[in-house]
Amino acid sequence: MKSAGAETDSYRRRQRGVLLLGYAAMVCVLIIVGVPLFWIVITSFKARPDIYVQPAVYWPNSFHPENYRDATTKLPFWTFFGNSLIVTAVVSAVKFVLGVFSAYGLVFLRFPGKSVVFLVIISALMVPNQITVISNYALVSQLGWRNTLVGIIVPLCGVAFGTFLMRNHFLSLPSEVIEAARMDGANWWRLLTRVVLPMSGPTMVAFAVVTLVNEWNEYLWPFLMADGPEVATLPVGLTLLQNTENPSVTNWGPVMSGTLLTMLPILIVFLLLQRHMIKGLTSGAVKG
Repeated sequence: MKSAGAETDSYRRRQRGVLLLGYAAMVCVLIIVGVPLFWIVITSFKARPDIYVQPAVYWPNSFHPENYRDATTKLPFWTFFGNSLIVTAVVSAVKFVLGVFSAYGLVFLRFPGKSVVFLVIISALMVPNQITVISNYALVSQLGWRNTLVGIIVPLCGVAFGTFLMRNHFLSLPSEVIEAARMDGANWWRLLTRVVLPMSGPTMVAFAVVTLVNEWNEYLWPFLMADGPEVATLPVGLTLLQNTENPSVTNWGPVMSGTLLTMLPILIVFLLLQRHMIKGLTSGAVKG
């Protein structure tokens, strides 16, 4: 009995140790993420003298909400916002549809070279997007799409990640259900819409949220394509806002205000769907 009790106490001590390590890790992550976010929020309410004063002021002497008005009036902020909505909505929709259909084809359809196609998709995941910038830039310029929303949208519509995620999830679906649907005479469209997609809700939400966040925050390609504010997205607009004055003495109050306004829509989406996103990402990683 003593041996069993000692083992129980040892197990409980290990569990407490793991729990403490987990809380310590969460505190570290909270500090790493929370402190910069706190600084952004506080700076967005600071007057310019409070921003550049030394030593740094962690709480403003007086709140300056006019920064938010300046962020939305010094440059066409709402034009940037509308451009971001269009680019994010179109690119996300295209990526979502192509990702689902391509993953369905790789899992449930039979055709020669299927393994080669999947290897090519995996290879595309290994290539940083920056490597293709020069070739895409040359192609878009030749097509006359520079400084247009089309020129921003089309090169961003690759779906390697979505295909990989959805394929892995489709492989984890119960084969008995799929076979039963086929025996009942379900064609590919009915199998997809009546069987596969209804069982894939969390993973589709995860795919959609990751895509929305990535496209909303996309900076490099819209920056290269936009010659002016007419087609610039919000991340590019923040750069233009920073450079409205001498960059060496940037008024960071309006810039941080614009940053928070840019973060807000996608943060709301993430908070509303985070549970489905986490469940979908973990289920999609079960099989490879």
